Amino acid sequence: MDKDEQALYEGLQALSDGTFPKKCNNCGRWFDSAETFIAQSESVSSGSGLKKSLDDDDQPVVMLFRNCVCGSTLMDFFADRRSTTASGARRRAQFDELLQVLQRRGLTSAEARTELRRLMKGQASARLESLGIHLGTRE
Repeated sequence: MDKDEQALYEGLQALSDGTFPKKCNNCGRWFDSAETFIAQSESVSSGSGLKKSLDDDDQPVVMLFRNCVCGSTLMDFFADRRSTTASGARRRAQFDELLQVLQRRGLTSAEARTELRRLMKGQASARLESLGIHLGTRE
């Protein structure tokens, strides 16, 4: 999978953990997770394999079409991780404020996003530590 394809899949979250494991009805191959589904299947012949749609509650979902190694076309549903609740809006506003703080400290917007996401995953950030920002992490 190339970098552009990988970037398309980033940020997608399985709509339900219950969709895996997934089985190809043609050959019986099993996919234990969304990650293995993407890694162990092939791109469809045209486009990214992504199609936007709405679920039963009129919420946006993305359908991902992939080809099993046997040639059968498979599909899974993914949804936007973004919370549309008031608390989700507050978290996004806080994230934006933190981005601005880091940009004032000399980071580009992309660098600031990367480092904040790293911290949100409990990982250390050597880049922020080099700026004198020391936060406790799980690493």
